[in-house]
Parts: sequence; structure tokens; C-alpha cells
Amino acid sequence: MTSRGPLKGTRILEFAGIGPCPMCGMLLAEMGADVVRIDRITPSGLGVSAKKRFTDRSRRSIAIDLKANGAVELVLDLVSKSDAVIEGFRPGVMERLGLGPDDCDAVNPKLVFGRVTGWGQTGPLAETAGHDLNYIALTGGLDAIGRKNSPPTPPLNLVGDYRGGALYLALGVVAALFEAKTSGRGQVIDAAMLDGAASLMTAAFALRGESFSSGERGENLLDGGAPFYDVYETSDGCYVSIAPIEKKFYRELLKQLDISEAEFPHTFSQAEWPEIKIKLSKIFKQHTRDEWIERLGDTDCCFAPVMTMEEAPHHPHSVARNTFVNVDGQWQPNIAPRFSRTPTQITGPAPTPGQHSLEVLRDWGVQIGEIDRLRDAGIIA
Repeated sequence: MTSRGPLKGTRILEFAGIGPCPMCGMLLAEMGADVVRIDRITPSGLGVSAKKRFTDRSRRSIAIDLKANGAVELVLDLVSKSDAVIEGFRPGVMERLGLGPDDCDAVNPKLVFGRVTGWGQTGPLAETAGHDLNYIALTGGLDAIGRKNSPPTPPLNLVGDYRGGALYLALGVVAALFEAKTSGRGQVIDAAMLDGAASLMTAAFALRGESFSSGERGENLLDGGAPFYDVYETSDGCYVSIAPIEKKFYRELLKQLDISEAEFPHTFSQAEWPEIKIKLSKIFKQHTRDEWIERLGDTDCCFAPVMTMEEAPHHPHSVARNTFVNVDGQWQPNIAPRFSRTPTQITGPAPTPGQHSLEVLRDWGVQIGEIDRLRDAGIIA
């Protein structure tokens, strides 16, 4: 794979897993890093086909039996030539394999060691099982998401796995790599999805207790309580979103709807919101989603249609920006963010485990005779 991007020239080892670690690997690889995924010889996981493992794209795979005699020595040799390692196992797993931070530091003091877990490396829950939903439940975030008089709504696994986990791990790795250039020393990044999800709640905690954000779930400014920050059903059973929080944008909405501010005041008084919302619901129910797109789509009233995942890649704005790409007949999100001078790219689909074992070892300086020995011994596949 020929990579480009701001991280070109950076070598990163990723230990195969699910959730935030592969997402982080994808982000770093598509920013130009040479990310090599260490897969099991007999892979495990959720049984998703390689064609659909979008977060495994843009990097190479080497399959290693980490419990075979000589495997740890091979991995430590690769570590000695790496800039960073990322892994998503429970605390203690890497140490028991002989590949923990201290083991890696002994062969490469400059190594950045990125670890992503749900609960973190320390604390009473550190070694217990969990998933995205559990981690955000402890932050107050899950309790805040949902409609009034309804249970909390799981926000897919966006908040814990991918925002609180993958993005914070990627940020931590890049920051530590930057610092290592000055200090000559690596360090360990403890990226807990719990901590990341809590960090994402910073603004929500700041708003809590304000007059417009002091109600129960579904009664506040940003959770669907405000009539000017919500989704509305259209006559064809679809939905549109409006978010004119600022008064000037709200006035633009009223202008486009041809209704008076006296009847639909812009107010932060929660007591008045239900009545205004009922009135707006009736208005939006009078036309189809496409008719509302035609009417409000290019205005400043903070409007957007609610698109399905099938529709999203075909919206004109997304098409113009190539926000989604079609690879081998499969629509998937494109790379983000974008760089003006060091453009990024998707460099290939998800590899099969071990697809690049020989290629990677050759590129990373392992001699042909040694590669043959490793293969014959069943250490690599």
C-alpha cells in the first residue's frame, strides 16, 4: 500500500480487536501511518465478512500465533521498529503475553503505547466486562438521551466506542508521538471509553441547571424539549430536523413558514414549549419531506431532512463533498478530516488475516530465511 497524509513515515502496530481499536487504526492509517494489524491465525469476532469490515480498511495484516514459542520475540522485534502500538484488550492481557508497556519499553524507549478499554486501566471495574452502553450509562450521558416519559435511548455505539474510545485514543497517540519527537521518550495512553464519554459531556454539565436545561429527560434545550431544536414528521411519514436556536435563525424559520412571532415566540421558557411544539408539528405534517427540502433547504433557518443510511450518500451536499464513497459496490463514509497539503486516502479494503504477513516482514527488515522459519514453525500464517 502506498500511503500519504500527515502521518506518512509513522509505523504503528495494531493488535486485532473489535470496536474502538480498529476504528482508531483506520483513522491513523488514513492519515498516512503504516498501520500493521496483528491478527490471530484463527480469527474471532462478530462474523462480519471482510467486505463489510469498513473500519479494518487501509492497512495490512500479519497473522501471528502469539502463544507459539518465538512469537513474542518476533512481535518485540517489530515493536523495536515501530513508533506506536495500539491495543484494546482488558487490563493485564498484554502483560501476560509478555508484550506489556514495560516489555516494549525495554526494546524501544521511544514507543507510544496506546490502550483503549471501557473502564480504564485502573479502578474497581477495570477488569470487568462491559460494552459501549454500560460505559456511557455511568457518565450521565445515557440518562440524558431520549424522549420525555420514555426510557433512555441507546445512541447506537457512537458515544462510547467511537467518540469516547477511538477518537480519544487517536488524539492521545498523535499527541504522544508529537511529544516524543522532543523528549525522545514514549509513554502509555490510558484511553477509557468511560473517561472519553464523560469528557464529551463537559458542555452538557455546564448547561445543567440553567433555566432552559433543568428539566427531566426530553424537556431541555438540546434533547428534543425545545420546539426549535427537534425533529418533525412530514405528511409522507418521513422526518425533518430544525435547530434555529439563535433568535435571528428562528425568525428566518418563521418567515419561511409564513407565521407570526407573536403566535410562535422564540422563548427559553420550558413551560411554553409543549404548546408551540404542537403547533409546529401540525404545520410540518402538511407537506412531504421533499416539499420541505424545496422550501427550506437553502435557507438560514437551520434545517436538514432526516436521511436514512441508504439515502445519505446521495444527498447533493454529500455528493459534492464526496462525504461517502462507493467501494466495490458498497457505500461507506469517506475519510475525515481533510488536509490541504497532505491529502489522505483509503488505501484498500479490509485485509484477510495474514494477507500481508510475508510482505510486512520483508518491508520491516526480517530476512527471507527467518521468514521461512517462522512460517514453517507455525508462528506466522
